[in-house]
Amino acid sequence: MIQGYLRADGRKGIRDAIVVVYLVECAHHVARRIVEAAGDPRVQLIGFPGCYPNDYALSMMKALTTHPNVGGVVLVSLGCESFNREALAANAAAAGRPVETVVIQQAGGTRPSIAAGVEAVRRVRDAADAGVRRVPMALSELVVGTICGGSDGTSGITANPAVGRVFDALVDAGATCIFEETGEMVGCEGHMAERAATPAVADALIASVEHAERYYRAMGYGSFAPGNAEGGLSSQEEKSAGAYAKSGSRPIDGVILPAEMPRGPGLYLLDVVPPGDPKFGFPNIVDNAEIGELMACGAHVTLFTTGRGSVVGSAIAPVIKICANPETYARMKGDMDVDAGRILVGEATIDGIAQEIVALIEAVAAGAQTCSEALGHQEFVLTYKASGPAGPACLAA
Repeated sequence: MIQGYLRADGRKGIRDAIVVVYLVECAHHVARRIVEAAGDPRVQLIGFPGCYPNDYALSMMKALTTHPNVGGVVLVSLGCESFNREALAANAAAAGRPVETVVIQQAGGTRPSIAAGVEAVRRVRDAADAGVRRVPMALSELVVGTICGGSDGTSGITANPAVGRVFDALVDAGATCIFEETGEMVGCEGHMAERAATPAVADALIASVEHAERYYRAMGYGSFAPGNAEGGLSSQEEKSAGAYAKSGSRPIDGVILPAEMPRGPGLYLLDVVPPGDPKFGFPNIVDNAEIGELMACGAHVTLFTTGRGSVVGSAIAPVIKICANPETYARMKGDMDVDAGRILVGEATIDGIAQEIVALIEAVAAGAQTCSEALGHQEFVLTYKASGPAGPACLAA
């Protein structure tokens, strides 16, 4: 049975992290040393390296510091960066999260700031522990995201369709599921539109993929890496078809943007490509940037499918690794949670693997560690990115 962490804002989490947040790269070292000195795996590091203001970064940080898996917040500022630390702290406090801020220039430099940060973590952790309650949490209350990384020719045959069956089961149970990314849906927009819950959602799905294609053409490359070709994928379209399989077969209820919460249970596409013309380069540089965006949309856990292999996890929310390729699993099984490659060799079925994944989601939500958690992976990436208006009208009622 899942026992969630009930937050003051009424949301329920499956983890109870205390996040130490650097607000500029100049504060990164101090923040990292605070986390190291805390000596507690629930004290985790996230942050934004940029100095000048960015609406995307602020909206992402507001969402992440109030994520249901987060119990308290310590902000670490150099003091002269342009990040609006007051707005971020006020937003966390309004959501019932204990929050403190350490300003390095005011504290007196590196050593005094680390000492002040360690004490701030202690106070925030104590306040969070005093205010949280464990309560029953149903499967239907989970928000589950999915991404694929290091895809190969087996991904679209084993792991991705298995996750699609998982999404079908979760949506049928009343949960919320989020798949991405629009750059890997090129060629699939017509199929998605046929599954749209409303005509407006159909239009939004097609528009988001068309924009992604224009964006990638302007950049001169798309979401197709040399490793994908080495792994047996022939084209962007073939990779897209495999990635699309993760969405399952249920109606698509809306298109959401990073740091935007789904309005209710169902299935949503996360549009990760920035609006307008390219400004900051490739939309998402690494898989962990996409995991961060899924978390900012409320994902309690992320299903990560891979054919060639990956070792990353994430701060704040667990990552469940589903390996598509049996040879990769044999080499990297210490980093993999599910061997979907058994489908390829006839030792399991897609439905059987899907049932295993659903059971694992429930176990992880109840407190079981994923491989990446057990190994101490707490990666986090947040870069500059253009931001669009919140609340697209295409969301289903």
